[in-house]
Amino acid sequence: MTKVPAITATFWVIKVLSTTIGETFADYLAVNVGLGPAVTDAVMIAALVVALVIQFRTRAYTPWIYWLCVVLVSIVGTQLTDLFTDTLGVSLYVSTAVFAVVLAVVFAVWYRQERTLAITSIDTPRREAFYWGAILTTFALGTAAGDLATEALSLGFRNGVLIFGGLIAATWVAYRLGAGQVLTFWIAYVLTRPLGASLGDLLTQDKDFGGLGLGASVTSLLFFGTILVLVIREQVLVSRHGVAVKGAGPLGGYRQDYLWAGAAVVAVAMAGWVLRPAADTTPTAEPAPVTTAQAGAEPGAPAALPRQAHPTTKLGNLGKFAVIVTDVKEKVAHNDLAGGKSRAKDLEVAWDDAEAGLKPRDSARWHQLDDQIDAVLTALRAPSPVRGDCASALDTLLATLSQFDGVS
Repeated sequence: MTKVPAITATFWVIKVLSTTIGETFADYLAVNVGLGPAVTDAVMIAALVVALVIQFRTRAYTPWIYWLCVVLVSIVGTQLTDLFTDTLGVSLYVSTAVFAVVLAVVFAVWYRQERTLAITSIDTPRREAFYWGAILTTFALGTAAGDLATEALSLGFRNGVLIFGGLIAATWVAYRLGAGQVLTFWIAYVLTRPLGASLGDLLTQDKDFGGLGLGASVTSLLFFGTILVLVIREQVLVSRHGVAVKGAGPLGGYRQDYLWAGAAVVAVAMAGWVLRPAADTTPTAEPAPVTTAQAGAEPGAPAALPRQAHPTTKLGNLGKFAVIVTDVKEKVAHNDLAGGKSRAKDLEVAWDDAEAGLKPRDSARWHQLDDQIDAVLTALRAPSPVRGDCASALDTLLATLSQFDGVS
Protein backbone atom coordinates (compact mmCIF):
# COMPACT_ATOMS: atom_id res chain seq x y z
CA MET A 1 0.00 0.00 0.00
CA THR A 2 1.24 3.48 -0.83
CA LYS A 3 2.85 5.41 2.02
CA VAL A 4 2.32 8.98 0.75
CA PRO A 5 -0.80 11.13 0.30
CA ALA A 6 -2.69 11.80 -2.89
CA ILE A 7 -1.38 15.01 -4.48
CA THR A 8 -4.31 17.38 -4.19
CA ALA A 9 -4.82 21.06 -3.46
CA THR A 10 -4.85 20.52 0.30
CA PHE A 11 -1.54 18.64 -0.01
CA TRP A 12 0.14 21.78 -1.34
CA VAL A 13 -1.51 24.06 1.24
CA ILE A 14 -0.33 21.86 4.12
CA LYS A 15 3.13 21.62 2.56
CA VAL A 16 3.56 25.41 2.36
CA LEU A 17 2.20 26.03 5.86
CA SER A 18 4.30 23.25 7.41
CA THR A 19 7.43 24.87 5.99
CA THR A 20 6.78 28.03 8.01
CA ILE A 21 5.87 26.07 11.14
CA GLY A 22 9.10 24.08 10.92
CA GLU A 23 11.31 27.13 10.59
CA THR A 24 9.67 29.25 13.30
CA PHE A 25 9.56 26.35 15.78
CA ALA A 26 13.29 25.68 15.38
CA ASP A 27 14.06 29.39 15.90
CA TYR A 28 11.82 29.41 18.98
CA LEU A 29 13.71 26.52 20.55
CA ALA A 30 17.13 27.91 19.68
CA VAL A 31 16.55 31.54 20.70
CA ASN A 32 13.46 32.01 22.85
CA VAL A 33 13.81 28.79 24.85
CA GLY A 34 17.58 29.25 24.83
CA LEU A 35 18.65 25.78 23.68
CA GLY A 36 21.08 27.24 21.15
CA PRO A 37 21.72 26.02 17.59
CA ALA A 38 23.75 22.93 18.52
CA VAL A 39 21.26 21.51 21.02
CA THR A 40 18.31 22.40 18.78
CA ASP A 41 19.96 20.63 15.84
CA ALA A 42 20.55 17.51 17.93
CA VAL A 43 17.00 17.50 19.30
CA MET A 44 15.42 17.96 15.88
CA ILE A 45 17.57 15.27 14.24
CA ALA A 46 16.69 12.84 17.03
CA ALA A 47 12.99 13.68 16.69
CA LEU A 48 13.18 13.17 12.92
CA VAL A 49 14.82 9.75 13.33
CA VAL A 50 12.07 8.66 15.75
CA ALA A 51 9.32 9.97 13.47
CA LEU A 52 10.79 8.24 10.42
CA VAL A 53 11.07 4.95 12.32
CA ILE A 54 7.36 5.21 13.11
CA GLN A 55 6.60 6.18 9.51
CA PHE A 56 8.52 3.20 8.12
CA ARG A 57 6.84 0.82 10.54
CA THR A 58 3.34 1.81 9.47
CA ARG A 59 1.85 -0.33 6.71
CA ALA A 60 -0.05 2.43 4.92
CA TYR A 61 -0.28 6.19 4.67
CA THR A 62 -1.12 7.71 8.05
CA PRO A 63 -1.61 11.48 7.70
CA TRP A 64 -0.53 12.67 11.16
CA ILE A 65 2.68 10.62 11.06
CA TYR A 66 3.49 11.61 7.48
CA TRP A 67 3.04 15.34 8.06
CA LEU A 68 4.97 15.23 11.33
CA CYS A 69 7.87 13.81 9.32
CA VAL A 70 7.50 16.58 6.74
CA VAL A 71 7.67 19.30 9.40
CA LEU A 72 10.75 17.71 11.00
CA VAL A 73 12.41 17.22 7.62
CA SER A 74 11.73 20.89 6.93
CA ILE A 75 13.57 21.83 10.12
CA VAL A 76 16.54 19.53 9.54
CA GLY A 77 16.82 20.52 5.88
CA THR A 78 16.95 24.17 6.91
CA GLN A 79 19.56 23.38 9.55
CA LEU A 80 21.74 21.67 6.95
CA THR A 81 21.79 24.80 4.84
CA ASP A 82 22.43 27.01 7.88
CA LEU A 83 25.34 24.76 8.84
CA PHE A 84 26.91 25.30 5.42
CA THR A 85 26.21 29.03 5.29
CA ASP A 86 26.47 30.36 8.85
CA THR A 87 28.84 27.90 10.52
CA LEU A 88 31.13 26.81 7.69
CA GLY A 89 30.88 30.06 5.75
CA VAL A 90 30.03 28.39 2.43
CA SER A 91 28.65 30.74 -0.22
CA LEU A 92 24.94 30.38 -0.98
CA TYR A 93 25.86 29.99 -4.64
CA VAL A 94 28.05 27.00 -3.76
CA SER A 95 25.58 25.41 -1.33
CA THR A 96 22.72 25.77 -3.82
CA ALA A 97 24.81 24.09 -6.50
CA VAL A 98 25.94 21.33 -4.11
CA PHE A 99 22.41 20.47 -3.00
CA ALA A 100 21.21 20.53 -6.61
CA VAL A 101 23.90 17.99 -7.53
CA VAL A 102 23.06 15.85 -4.48
CA LEU A 103 19.38 15.84 -5.45
CA ALA A 104 20.28 14.84 -9.02
CA VAL A 105 22.37 11.96 -7.66
CA VAL A 106 19.52 10.81 -5.41
CA PHE A 107 17.13 10.83 -8.37
CA ALA A 108 19.64 9.03 -10.61
CA VAL A 109 20.24 6.23 -8.10
CA TRP A 110 16.54 6.00 -7.28
CA TYR A 111 15.59 5.67 -10.95
CA ARG A 112 18.37 3.19 -11.64
CA GLN A 113 17.18 0.97 -8.80
CA GLU A 114 13.42 1.33 -9.21
CA ARG A 115 12.93 2.53 -12.81
CA THR A 116 10.49 5.17 -11.58
CA LEU A 117 10.44 8.39 -9.58
CA ALA A 118 6.66 8.53 -9.31
CA ILE A 119 5.45 9.23 -5.79
CA THR A 120 2.37 7.10 -6.49
CA SER A 121 4.68 4.07 -6.39
CA ILE A 122 6.01 4.50 -2.82
CA ASP A 123 4.96 1.02 -1.73
CA THR A 124 8.20 -0.68 -0.61
CA PRO A 125 10.70 0.23 2.15
CA ARG A 126 13.46 0.89 -0.37
CA ARG A 127 11.32 3.23 -2.45
CA GLU A 128 10.23 5.01 0.70
CA ALA A 129 13.87 5.45 1.74
CA PHE A 130 14.64 7.05 -1.63
CA TYR A 131 11.53 9.23 -1.26
CA TRP A 132 12.50 10.63 2.14
CA GLY A 133 16.09 11.10 1.03
CA ALA A 134 14.82 13.17 -1.89
CA ILE A 135 12.43 15.11 0.38
CA LEU A 136 15.24 16.03 2.78
CA THR A 137 17.45 17.18 -0.09
CA THR A 138 14.66 19.26 -1.65
CA PHE A 139 14.21 21.11 1.63
CA ALA A 140 17.94 21.83 1.87
CA LEU A 141 18.02 22.92 -1.78
CA GLY A 142 14.87 25.02 -1.41
CA THR A 143 16.33 26.75 1.65
CA ALA A 144 19.62 27.51 -0.09
CA ALA A 145 17.92 28.71 -3.28
CA GLY A 146 15.46 30.82 -1.31
CA ASP A 147 18.20 32.42 0.77
CA LEU A 148 20.21 33.02 -2.39
CA ALA A 149 17.30 34.91 -3.92
CA THR A 150 16.13 36.87 -0.89
CA GLU A 151 19.49 37.52 0.79
CA ALA A 152 22.44 37.23 -1.61
CA LEU A 153 20.48 38.81 -4.47
CA SER A 154 18.73 41.20 -2.03
CA LEU A 155 15.24 40.49 -3.39
CA GLY A 156 13.64 40.39 0.06
CA PHE A 157 10.77 38.24 1.27
CA ARG A 158 8.02 40.33 -0.37
CA ASN A 159 9.53 39.76 -3.80
CA GLY A 160 10.22 36.17 -2.73
CA VAL A 161 6.50 35.51 -2.28
CA LEU A 162 5.78 36.88 -5.76
CA ILE A 163 8.72 35.21 -7.49
CA PHE A 164 8.37 31.72 -6.02
CA GLY A 165 4.58 31.86 -6.15
CA GLY A 166 4.83 32.82 -9.82
CA LEU A 167 7.28 29.98 -10.55
CA ILE A 168 4.93 27.46 -8.93
CA ALA A 169 2.04 28.82 -10.99
CA ALA A 170 4.17 28.51 -14.14
CA THR A 171 4.99 24.91 -13.19
CA TRP A 172 1.28 24.13 -12.82
CA VAL A 173 0.58 25.69 -16.24
CA ALA A 174 3.37 23.56 -17.74
CA TYR A 175 1.80 20.46 -16.19
CA ARG A 176 -1.61 21.34 -17.62
CA LEU A 177 -0.02 21.81 -21.03
CA GLY A 178 1.46 18.31 -20.97
CA ALA A 179 4.73 18.48 -19.06
CA GLY A 180 5.58 15.31 -17.13
CA GLN A 181 3.79 14.83 -13.84
CA VAL A 182 6.89 13.55 -12.02
CA LEU A 183 9.09 16.42 -13.21
CA THR A 184 6.58 19.15 -12.40
CA PHE A 185 5.84 17.64 -8.98
CA TRP A 186 9.47 17.72 -7.87
CA ILE A 187 10.04 21.21 -9.25
CA ALA A 188 7.01 22.48 -7.35
CA TYR A 189 8.10 20.61 -4.22
CA VAL A 190 11.46 22.39 -4.22
CA LEU A 191 9.82 25.78 -4.82
CA THR A 192 7.28 25.47 -2.01
CA ARG A 193 10.12 25.60 0.54
CA PRO A 194 11.27 29.16 -0.27
CA LEU A 195 7.65 30.21 -0.88
CA GLY A 196 6.65 29.05 2.60
CA ALA A 197 9.66 30.74 4.18
CA SER A 198 9.03 34.03 2.34
CA LEU A 199 5.33 33.92 3.25
CA GLY A 200 6.20 33.27 6.89
CA ASP A 201 8.67 36.18 6.93
CA LEU A 202 6.08 38.46 5.31
CA LEU A 203 3.60 37.70 8.09
CA THR A 204 6.00 37.66 11.05
CA GLN A 205 8.33 40.59 10.37
CA ASP A 206 7.67 44.03 11.87
CA LYS A 207 6.16 46.65 9.63
CA ASP A 208 9.44 48.60 9.91
CA PHE A 209 11.14 45.69 8.11
CA GLY A 210 8.50 45.34 5.41
CA GLY A 211 6.32 42.67 7.04
CA LEU A 212 2.78 42.61 8.39
CA GLY A 213 3.90 42.38 12.02
CA LEU A 214 1.92 39.33 13.19
CA GLY A 215 4.94 37.90 14.98
CA ALA A 216 6.22 34.34 14.98
CA SER A 217 3.94 33.09 17.77
CA VAL A 218 0.67 34.29 16.23
CA THR A 219 1.68 33.12 12.75
CA SER A 220 2.75 29.71 14.02
CA LEU A 221 -0.50 29.21 15.95
CA LEU A 222 -2.54 30.34 12.96
CA PHE A 223 -0.74 28.00 10.57
CA PHE A 224 -0.74 25.13 13.06
CA GLY A 225 -4.51 25.42 13.54
CA THR A 226 -5.06 25.36 9.78
CA ILE A 227 -2.77 22.37 9.32
CA LEU A 228 -4.50 20.55 12.18
CA VAL A 229 -7.93 20.95 10.59
CA LEU A 230 -6.72 19.79 7.17
CA VAL A 231 -4.77 16.82 8.55
CA ILE A 232 -7.75 15.71 10.67
CA ARG A 233 -9.90 15.83 7.54
CA GLU A 234 -7.25 13.85 5.66
CA GLN A 235 -7.14 11.27 8.45
CA VAL A 236 -10.94 10.86 8.35
CA LEU A 237 -10.91 10.43 4.57
CA VAL A 238 -8.09 7.89 4.64
CA SER A 239 -9.87 5.89 7.34
CA ARG A 240 -13.08 5.88 5.29
CA HIS A 241 -11.88 5.57 1.72
CA GLY A 242 -8.13 4.94 1.59
CA VAL A 243 -5.44 7.22 0.27
CA ALA A 244 -6.04 6.79 -3.46
CA VAL A 245 -9.77 7.53 -3.40
CA LYS A 246 -10.96 10.68 -1.73
CA GLY A 247 -14.58 9.52 -1.66
CA ALA A 248 -17.72 11.40 -2.60
CA GLY A 249 -19.07 12.20 0.88
CA PRO A 250 -19.51 15.67 2.35
CA LEU A 251 -15.80 15.83 3.23
CA GLY A 252 -14.37 14.03 0.24
CA GLY A 253 -14.09 14.32 -3.53
CA TYR A 254 -11.60 16.36 -5.53
CA ARG A 255 -14.03 19.23 -5.95
CA GLN A 256 -14.49 19.40 -2.19
CA ASP A 257 -10.73 19.26 -1.81
CA TYR A 258 -10.35 22.44 -3.84
CA LEU A 259 -13.01 24.07 -1.66
CA TRP A 260 -11.23 23.05 1.55
CA ALA A 261 -7.89 24.30 0.22
CA GLY A 262 -9.42 27.59 -0.85
CA ALA A 263 -11.22 27.97 2.46
CA ALA A 264 -7.95 27.35 4.33
CA VAL A 265 -6.15 30.07 2.35
CA VAL A 266 -9.01 32.54 2.85
CA ALA A 267 -9.20 31.72 6.57
CA VAL A 268 -5.47 32.34 7.04
CA ALA A 269 -5.70 35.64 5.13
CA MET A 270 -8.73 36.86 7.09
CA ALA A 271 -7.30 35.79 10.45
CA GLY A 272 -4.04 37.54 9.62
CA TRP A 273 -5.94 40.72 8.79
CA VAL A 274 -7.96 40.60 12.02
CA LEU A 275 -4.97 39.74 14.22
CA ARG A 276 -2.56 42.24 12.73
CA PRO A 277 -1.14 44.66 15.33
CA ALA A 278 -2.81 48.00 15.79
CA ALA A 279 0.46 49.61 14.67
CA ASP A 280 -0.23 48.33 11.18
CA THR A 281 -3.33 50.52 10.94
CA THR A 282 -1.70 53.71 12.20
CA PRO A 283 1.12 55.85 10.81
CA THR A 284 4.57 54.57 11.75
CA ALA A 285 6.05 56.67 14.55
CA GLU A 286 9.30 58.48 14.02
CA PRO A 287 12.33 56.67 15.48
CA ALA A 288 13.16 57.70 19.05
CA PRO A 289 15.96 60.25 19.40
CA VAL A 290 19.40 58.82 20.11
CA THR A 291 21.32 60.40 22.96
CA THR A 292 25.05 60.50 23.52
CA ALA A 293 24.71 57.82 26.18
CA GLN A 294 22.92 55.56 23.76
CA ALA A 295 25.62 56.25 21.21
CA GLY A 296 28.22 54.74 23.52
CA ALA A 297 29.57 57.63 25.53
CA GLU A 298 31.36 56.80 28.75
CA PRO A 299 29.25 56.99 31.93
CA GLY A 300 29.62 60.39 33.55
CA ALA A 301 30.37 62.20 30.30
CA PRO A 302 28.62 65.56 29.79
CA ALA A 303 25.05 65.05 28.64
CA ALA A 304 24.30 65.86 25.05
CA LEU A 305 21.06 66.89 23.42
CA PRO A 306 19.07 64.06 21.89
CA ARG A 307 20.09 63.47 18.30
CA GLN A 308 18.25 61.73 15.53
CA ALA A 309 19.99 58.80 13.92
CA HIS A 310 21.09 59.24 10.32
CA PRO A 311 21.66 55.67 9.07
CA THR A 312 24.75 55.22 6.94
CA THR A 313 23.88 51.70 5.71
CA LYS A 314 20.94 49.99 4.07
CA LEU A 315 20.15 48.33 7.40
CA GLY A 316 18.33 51.49 8.42
CA ASN A 317 17.81 52.77 11.97
CA LEU A 318 19.28 50.33 14.48
CA GLY A 319 18.48 52.52 17.47
CA LYS A 320 16.30 49.98 19.27
CA PHE A 321 19.19 47.51 19.35
CA ALA A 322 21.56 50.24 20.58
CA VAL A 323 19.17 50.97 23.46
CA ILE A 324 19.27 47.34 24.61
CA VAL A 325 23.05 47.18 24.27
CA THR A 326 23.34 50.37 26.33
CA ASP A 327 21.21 48.80 29.06
CA VAL A 328 23.44 45.72 29.08
CA LYS A 329 26.54 47.89 29.19
CA GLU A 330 25.26 49.82 32.21
CA LYS A 331 24.58 46.60 34.11
CA VAL A 332 28.05 45.29 33.30
CA ALA A 333 29.57 48.62 34.38
CA HIS A 334 27.91 48.13 37.78
CA ASN A 335 29.20 44.54 37.90
CA ASP A 336 25.67 43.14 37.50
CA LEU A 337 26.74 40.42 35.08
CA ALA A 338 23.67 38.29 35.80
CA GLY A 339 21.40 41.23 34.97
CA GLY A 340 23.43 41.93 31.85
CA LYS A 341 23.09 38.33 30.75
CA SER A 342 19.33 38.47 31.26
CA ARG A 343 18.98 41.74 29.31
CA ALA A 344 21.19 40.37 26.53
CA LYS A 345 18.51 37.74 25.97
CA ASP A 346 16.20 40.54 24.80
CA LEU A 347 18.86 41.60 22.32
CA GLU A 348 19.20 38.05 21.00
CA VAL A 349 15.45 37.63 20.54
CA ALA A 350 14.99 41.07 18.93
CA TRP A 351 17.92 40.52 16.56
CA ASP A 352 16.68 37.06 15.55
CA ASP A 353 13.14 38.34 14.98
CA ALA A 354 14.46 41.07 12.67
CA GLU A 355 16.84 38.83 10.68
CA ALA A 356 14.58 38.21 7.68
CA GLY A 357 13.93 41.93 7.31
CA LEU A 358 17.46 43.19 7.88
CA LYS A 359 19.72 40.57 6.32
CA PRO A 360 18.62 41.05 2.67
CA ARG A 361 19.25 44.80 2.94
CA ASP A 362 22.99 44.47 3.56
CA SER A 363 24.17 40.92 4.20
CA ALA A 364 27.83 41.83 4.86
CA ARG A 365 27.09 44.43 7.53
CA TRP A 366 24.37 42.23 9.04
CA HIS A 367 26.92 39.44 9.46
CA GLN A 368 29.37 41.91 11.00
CA LEU A 369 26.81 42.85 13.65
CA ASP A 370 25.69 39.25 14.07
CA ASP A 371 29.25 38.16 14.86
CA GLN A 372 29.65 41.00 17.38
CA ILE A 373 26.33 40.11 19.07
CA ASP A 374 27.48 36.50 19.29
CA ALA A 375 30.69 37.72 20.94
CA VAL A 376 28.66 39.63 23.54
CA LEU A 377 26.44 36.62 24.24
CA THR A 378 29.45 34.31 24.48
CA ALA A 379 31.21 36.59 26.96
CA LEU A 380 28.15 37.02 29.18
CA ARG A 381 27.21 33.33 29.07
CA ALA A 382 30.65 32.01 29.89
CA PRO A 383 30.76 29.68 32.93
CA SER A 384 32.71 32.38 34.77
CA PRO A 385 32.13 35.64 32.84
CA VAL A 386 34.89 38.22 33.01
CA ARG A 387 33.68 41.77 33.38
CA GLY A 388 36.44 43.21 31.19
CA ASP A 389 35.73 40.78 28.33
CA CYS A 390 32.01 41.57 28.49
CA ALA A 391 32.64 45.31 28.50
CA SER A 392 35.05 45.07 25.58
CA ALA A 393 32.59 43.07 23.45
CA LEU A 394 29.81 45.54 24.29
CA ASP A 395 32.00 48.55 23.42
CA THR A 396 32.81 47.05 20.03
CA LEU A 397 29.16 46.29 19.27
CA LEU A 398 27.90 49.68 20.41
CA ALA A 399 30.58 51.49 18.39
CA THR A 400 29.51 49.60 15.25
CA LEU A 401 25.83 50.34 15.87
CA SER A 402 26.65 54.02 16.38
CA GLN A 403 28.70 54.07 13.18
CA PHE A 404 25.91 52.42 11.17
CA ASP A 405 23.35 54.79 12.70
CA GLY A 406 25.43 57.86 11.92
CA VAL A 407 25.64 58.83 15.59
CA SER A 408 29.00 60.07 16.90
